[in-house]
Amino acid sequence: MKNRARDPIWISLVIVGLALTGCVQSQMAGSAVALDPKKAMMGNPVELVNQLSSDISEARMAQLNILSPDGFEKAERAFFSAQEDLERGNQIADIRRAVMESRDYLQQAEEIATISRTTLTDTLKAREMARSAGAAKFENEYRRVENDFLDLTRAIERDNLSYAQNNRSKVLERYRELEVRAIKEETIGEVRTLIAQAEAADARKIAPLSYGQAMDQINATDAFISANPYAKEEMHAMAREALFKANRLVVVTEQSNQIKTMEPEAIVLLMENHLHTISAALGAQDMRDQAYHTQLDNIIGSVNSLKSDRMFMSEKNQALQAEMESIKADYQARIDAFNVRVATLEGRTREDQMAKERMAREHMAVEQRLAAERKFNQLYVAVQDYFEDDEAEVYKQENQLVIRLKAMRFPVGKSIIMPENYALLSQVQKAIRTFDDPRVIVEGHTDTTGSDEVNMLLSQQRAEAVREYMIANQTLPPDSISAVGYGSDRPLASNATAAGRAINRRIDILIIPEVKPI
Repeated sequence: MKNRARDPIWISLVIVGLALTGCVQSQMAGSAVALDPKKAMMGNPVELVNQLSSDISEARMAQLNILSPDGFEKAERAFFSAQEDLERGNQIADIRRAVMESRDYLQQAEEIATISRTTLTDTLKAREMARSAGAAKFENEYRRVENDFLDLTRAIERDNLSYAQNNRSKVLERYRELEVRAIKEETIGEVRTLIAQAEAADARKIAPLSYGQAMDQINATDAFISANPYAKEEMHAMAREALFKANRLVVVTEQSNQIKTMEPEAIVLLMENHLHTISAALGAQDMRDQAYHTQLDNIIGSVNSLKSDRMFMSEKNQALQAEMESIKADYQARIDAFNVRVATLEGRTREDQMAKERMAREHMAVEQRLAAERKFNQLYVAVQDYFEDDEAEVYKQENQLVIRLKAMRFPVGKSIIMPENYALLSQVQKAIRTFDDPRVIVEGHTDTTGSDEVNMLLSQQRAEAVREYMIANQTLPPDSISAVGYGSDRPLASNATAAGRAINRRIDILIIPEVKPI
């Protein structure tokens, strides 16, 4: 560095960077920067590699791969080397050396990322807004602006802060232009396609009310975007509403065309069958001999009863957990008292007692580890039985359980979870709940069809969709479930064949059991 110690701007950035580093480090539980290097060198190689794998995923979710691209790439490369050494049974010293090398690069990448976040705050926000709007679908334009953004962060890595400061506004504006274009051409473009589809099915005549609502919404959205290109929240809200109404128009038109060919009684029986199917699934009373509003009240009452029962069971589980903690504390107090009495009766010195307790803890640690391994193996076998061969592949990855969802399907280019996936995800929830309080990572993967940018964004969105589904169904608290997209970076098979690409398009669920301290 050239006289950076005397540069007031640099000093300010370093101070802010150090403060932010503390914040970011606190968010990356068990991250590389939080570990004592000496302790890492003495750890179990399997546990070191597993923890590093988790930390690499956390670093990617914290965007170190774009905020310090060269440093993160070196860290990931060293991790792969450690993983390969472990799989081949190489020397423990080689494994530990590769782990430490990866952690050193991860530490350096985090420090650079902190400066990048400080220097490129507005540009990062514009990038995220553009990605959320679907700008990655404009493959060539998006790739160019992404490369320009990476030029900024690589300049920071090379200690050329002035380049990043002088060029960040240009990159920011290009992200904003892509965002507006994405909103108008992608979101509204899809709306116009849906409306045209409905028009071809005679929507103007057969569903005039729904048609008018959809047209009013798309015209209002288009005008608003043109007049308010930076009113992000309102813009997205109006676009989502326009898409909803256009989809609704298509459905209403299709159903109206279907119903107009039916006899009145057939229409009534169809509606009755829908209500009865729902009530039967809820285990509610058959009330087809009652008015429609009574049947609806019956369904709503059954749903409310189930919600109340779920709340009761949750409260009951919390009370039971509190009771178990109390029993555990009482039991521990008795053990402590007994140890004190034994020490007194035997006339042990304080040093002897401490040595005895240390040996007891070490013995308990070994027993707990063996017990944890036995329990993990039992749960692994149990979870395997939850899935058919064509639904998911379940396997162990050291102390982690991986569920590879072979039957998980998304619409092409979308991240919407369709109803046919609910049963499979219900089995995944059951598998997660089989463990006490695990940490879960949802990984999204794609094949190589399309650009890297689109694949990376799509894989992240699909992983996020599964995460949100799990949270909405109260599988685990939000801070216990993470989502990360890898795009096409981690294939399982060749992308040269249709069968290989189908294998590579997947969702992996990593279940990491809680390791309780001794």
